Amino acid sequence: MLFSDIFGQEHIKAHLTKSADHGRIPHAQLFVGPEGSGTLPMAIAYAQYILCGNTEGENVSGNAACNIKFKNCSHPDLHFAFPVTTSSKVKSKPVSSYYLEEWRQLLSAQPYGNLFDWYKLLGVDNKQGQIGVDEAHEIVKALTLKSYEGGYKVMLIWMAEKMNIACANKLLKLIEEPPNKTIFLLIAEDEEQIINTIRSRCQIVHFPPLAENDIRDALVERYDLEVPNATKIAHQASGNYNKACDLVHSDSEDIQFETWFIFWIRSAFKAKGNKAAIIDLITWSEDIAKTGRETQKQFLNFCLDFFRQALLLNYNATDLVFFEPKTDKFKLENFAPFVHGNNIMDISNELQDAIYHIERNGNSKIILTDLSIKLTRLLHKKER
Repeated sequence: MLFSDIFGQEHIKAHLTKSADHGRIPHAQLFVGPEGSGTLPMAIAYAQYILCGNTEGENVSGNAACNIKFKNCSHPDLHFAFPVTTSSKVKSKPVSSYYLEEWRQLLSAQPYGNLFDWYKLLGVDNKQGQIGVDEAHEIVKALTLKSYEGGYKVMLIWMAEKMNIACANKLLKLIEEPPNKTIFLLIAEDEEQIINTIRSRCQIVHFPPLAENDIRDALVERYDLEVPNATKIAHQASGNYNKACDLVHSDSEDIQFETWFIFWIRSAFKAKGNKAAIIDLITWSEDIAKTGRETQKQFLNFCLDFFRQALLLNYNATDLVFFEPKTDKFKLENFAPFVHGNNIMDISNELQDAIYHIERNGNSKIILTDLSIKLTRLLHKKER
């Protein structure tokens, strides 16, 4: 993957290439950034820059054969680890090496993709993947072997926050004192979920969300969109190129999430003193509970964003509002007055608690029903 294929983040590209050109390559780095900011493609381009001996800030002037191997991410000295789970293909002790074909498919189609896209590709969005101790054994085994081409070896761990404690402890010593010319590139969206002993051993590189102009230019270049349309989509994407691509294809899960959210909100408003609306909320909870856990978590995060957008609109921060609801007869400006300083923290806390409990395999139907009943009270709370 070429650095020129990565949108924006020019200051990070310059930092990585200059440090590599001067031989200052930390043995463990943690790339932290929100979804769609380009952490994964940047890590792959950086690995290519190092392994192929490229110079001058781009991946074209080094070892030509090495660069060709990177076109489908099949270089023998580039190793991957990512969250996996059992599936129809792997019945027990799943590790990343069993899913390399699907992984390369994701990198080819959606290098800016998220965990939800990955699980959907595997057909396991009703399960939650992790990077477990079996994966740690595979990592140790791979890195004890000599480099295939006699240079560096790179271990790229995507969504490193999904490492469980046993895996993290197993890798701790290896990350602190890796074999000669071995580099760890960890990628995460939430560094707080990575244990401190791992974080403290890594040099952290923070990625900001992509600028609207960078997303707009990328959409014009890749999808041949008209500038006004690309500008609108870039604004709605809020720094997330993966979301922008979904919006171009009208394939965003946000469209379905919006339908669920608005039915939920309308039912919660009517539920005060209305038994029929309470039944609607219970039915809604049962329907959402039938989806996969990753879908439920993704939806609840969407709800958090929706409430934040309503709050910003309520307090006239219109420049920061990017949501444009597509549902008939639902206007964000009419909903916004019901989200204010006296209830937003409680709403946010309840949603985050629901995500926490779903993540830990709580009963989704009970969690969502409880959340719905609490929401009916919070939405009717008056602003002081």
